[in-house]
Amino acid sequence: MSTKNKRRTVVKNGDSGADTILATTIRNGEDVAPTVRHSFEFGKPETLLHRLKNIVKKKEVEIEDLCKLHYEEFILAVDELRGVLVDADELKIELSDQNLQLQDVASSLLLKVEEVLQLYSIKKNITEALQTLKICVQLLNLCAKCNLHISEGNFHPALKTIDLIESSYLQNVPMKALRKVIETQMPNIKSYIEKKVCHEFNDWLVHIRSSAKEIGQLAMKDAASSRQRDLEMRKQQREAEERYGECMYMLNIVDCPEERSFLKFDLTPVYRAHHIYVCLGIQERFHKYYYENRLMQLNLDLEISSTQPLLESHQSLFAQIAGYFIVEERVLRTGGGLLMYSQLETLWEGAITKLTSVLEQQISCMETANQLLVIKDSITLLGVTLKQYGYNVDPLVCVLDKSKDRYYELLLHGLQERVADVLADDTYEQMVIKNEGEYEMNVLAFNLHTSDIMPPFPYIAPFSAAVPEACRLVISFIEDSASFLSGSQVNSYSIVKKNLDKFLVEVLNEALLKLIHGRTLGVSQVMQITANIAVLEHACDHFLFQAAHLCGLPPVRLVDVGLSARAALRDSQNAAYVALSRLVNTKVDEFMALTSNINWIPEEAPQSENECVNEVIIYLDTVLSTAQQILPLEALYKLGRGALEHISISIVMAFLSEDVKRFNVNAVMGIDNDLKLLESFADERFHRSGMSDLEKEDNLRGSLIEARQLINLLLSSQPENFMNPVIRVKNYGALDYKKVASICEKFKDSPDRLFGSLSNRNSKQNARKKSMDMLKRRLRDFS
Repeated sequence: MSTKNKRRTVVKNGDSGADTILATTIRNGEDVAPTVRHSFEFGKPETLLHRLKNIVKKKEVEIEDLCKLHYEEFILAVDELRGVLVDADELKIELSDQNLQLQDVASSLLLKVEEVLQLYSIKKNITEALQTLKICVQLLNLCAKCNLHISEGNFHPALKTIDLIESSYLQNVPMKALRKVIETQMPNIKSYIEKKVCHEFNDWLVHIRSSAKEIGQLAMKDAASSRQRDLEMRKQQREAEERYGECMYMLNIVDCPEERSFLKFDLTPVYRAHHIYVCLGIQERFHKYYYENRLMQLNLDLEISSTQPLLESHQSLFAQIAGYFIVEERVLRTGGGLLMYSQLETLWEGAITKLTSVLEQQISCMETANQLLVIKDSITLLGVTLKQYGYNVDPLVCVLDKSKDRYYELLLHGLQERVADVLADDTYEQMVIKNEGEYEMNVLAFNLHTSDIMPPFPYIAPFSAAVPEACRLVISFIEDSASFLSGSQVNSYSIVKKNLDKFLVEVLNEALLKLIHGRTLGVSQVMQITANIAVLEHACDHFLFQAAHLCGLPPVRLVDVGLSARAALRDSQNAAYVALSRLVNTKVDEFMALTSNINWIPEEAPQSENECVNEVIIYLDTVLSTAQQILPLEALYKLGRGALEHISISIVMAFLSEDVKRFNVNAVMGIDNDLKLLESFADERFHRSGMSDLEKEDNLRGSLIEARQLINLLLSSQPENFMNPVIRVKNYGALDYKKVASICEKFKDSPDRLFGSLSNRNSKQNARKKSMDMLKRRLRDFS
């Protein structure tokens, strides 16, 4: 029994713990589903049910205990509730009565309230309608304003109005139909504005292309004026340097406004079109349209007909190009991004490439230097003009540099013909100058005067008319050269000097040589040519001075070695001397003719000179007198000495001639007389003409030394002394052994006459004959 009670107590205690856990779970409001699932899984739902019943019993006990504890308070609360219920019933009845009274009173007011609410609804609708109408009126006013702007051509305000409608009004318009109409018309309006602006811009394109030529002409004219001012300023500076002998510097202040006032062209249509396209949001399209159309216009401007010479159209072409790029430079600066710098560079590079190609082709086909000079001046002016606007004109400068050789080729060719004509038309007589004007024009202008004193007129110049004409051609060449090189960055003086040398050597000097060697001329003409060459050589310093002056090089800075053409002219002068000497010698030979004019074996010695020698002396006197007037003393000395040397050689060659089989002492004495007369003439001419002032080692008499020594040998009492080296060097140094041997073989001491061998001879003659025979033998042995 006790054991059962103990076991039941344990079970109860175990159940009590499980019940406590379950009760806590329920009290805390936790989910008991796991517990229930667990009980069913283990097959013990009765146990769970039992536990739940135990919990219920416990709760009932707790409720009962609680009720017992608060019973009196509960009774009092119920009583109070019953009192409140009575009061509530009374209040309900009272409220019902008052409600009935209120409904009776408010029924009439309710109708009024409904009317007021209806009126408020009407007011709201009217207000909304007024607001809608106000918006529509404002929108329609803006539309009318936009139409007015469009009709007046004020497209920018019209676009501003459209933007305002789109941003502030269009989305707030309650009328869908009106909004749809406006939305439909806006693209049409923008398209219309774009077309109108594009049409105006196209008109501007046509106008600006037609105006570009005038713009370019004005700009090039201004550049030419500026260049002329610079040249005048440099000229004044050179004059000051020449006057004061030192470098003078001048400060020239010129107002340089950013915009040249004389270049007035309207870019308003461009600005306006660009701004409209920006407002439309399609500015890139306009940028492309502008660039393509201006590029097309540039290509049209650069189209040059192959049948039309550039010389006829170059001015208009260059003016058109200058105007075009002046406009583009203005658009670049003021167009607000319409034209990019890279685009302008592309336009310029394309234009300058095509232009230089055309210029090089046209220049190569030009026939005269003047044509090329005209083109060069225009090219230089175009380069100066566009350089002011920031364009790279180096390719144009390169074209001019390449054209220098072609220019000088044409210039030399043209002057070659003119020089030949001048030399061919001259009579080669001394020029007669009648008055002071002719003197200044033909002498002073080329620094050909030998004295600063004005000579009496008429004045006979030492040169012929060809000299001043040739000098004019040389000065013309220098001026054309300096003009062609003006404005270039190269050292123009060195180039002008180089080509001046070339002109003087290859053209003038060659023409003179051709004249000397290729034309039949008289002695006076060759003499005048010789004098002309001497004058031209003297004028080279003046030519060089003119070249320096025209190239802007002041005399104080002119440090130069001179022209190499002077040496060429001196060589030509020597050639003229040779030709003159040849003509004089030929004429002398005509007079001399010794082998036919002289009796080589006379019976008696001649008492007078040969007539031919008198004629020679008269001729030489005439020639030397004429030469003294026009030739320098050096040339006169060479001419006289050459003629006398030729006479001396002619005398020796006469003894050696095959026509002279033998000669005697009487013939030698006659030639001795002739030779004395020639020597006397040489001495007299040498001192009278002033050749003695040249301080030469040999006078004119020395030119006859070979003939004199030969005659002295033949007339010597001891001719065998010729074989004595000391005596031979002292007295017969000009004689040749072979010539002397040949001549001595022909010499007979006495003339042939009947019974000559039987005549008596004095001892002197016998001694001379023995000596001559000894000389002949020794010369034969020597040979």
